[in-house]
Amino acid sequence: MNTRIIKIAHLAAVIVILLVLAVMIGVARSNPAGQNSNQSGGQAGAATGVSNADRKFAMEAAMGGMTEVELGRLATERGASDAVKQFGQRMVDDHSKANDDLKQWATTAGVTLPTALDAKHQAVVARMSRLSGAAFDRAYAKDMLKDHVKDVALFQREADHGADAGLKSFASSTLPTLQEHLRMARALNSGTGGGHNMNSNASMSGGTNNNNANRR
Repeated sequence: MNTRIIKIAHLAAVIVILLVLAVMIGVARSNPAGQNSNQSGGQAGAATGVSNADRKFAMEAAMGGMTEVELGRLATERGASDAVKQFGQRMVDDHSKANDDLKQWATTAGVTLPTALDAKHQAVVARMSRLSGAAFDRAYAKDMLKDHVKDVALFQREADHGADAGLKSFASSTLPTLQEHLRMARALNSGTGGGHNMNSNASMSGGTNNNNANRR
């Protein structure tokens, strides 16, 4: 009797061990969570592989680009001079293109960019939206000069010192367009005569039809 009990116990133990092994093998073969975990880890690794300085640049560039597009649209609607309207349309075109290029990099790098203006930049757009005519032209020209001085410095720094190759390439390829925007903004301000009515024939430093220029 004791021998039979021992045999049954041994058999039960073997069965339990076999069941455990079967479950483990099944999990190893068909566990999609493991694959997803590896994929998530890859994306997280890509994101965490972006330095804080590069990430900060990308966030600032995205926010600035969206703001330029919004202000450019206002310029085409509320500007008094042809020069301001043309400059505004150029901002919409160039910065929309640059924003799209930055989004492509962010997707590859696993970085989430802002999709809406923050309170600070919303306030700028709101302030400009309350202006029209010559008052809008003067304020817009002044803001564009100030913004593009900052933009050129920001992109130059990233182009020179960025750690992420893709982001550094984006900054380098966009920089010539920003430098052109800065020249245009200076011409726009000189056309205001120091705050008087804007000359609608002010030079646009290359015009709006230069489709071969690098675009932001």
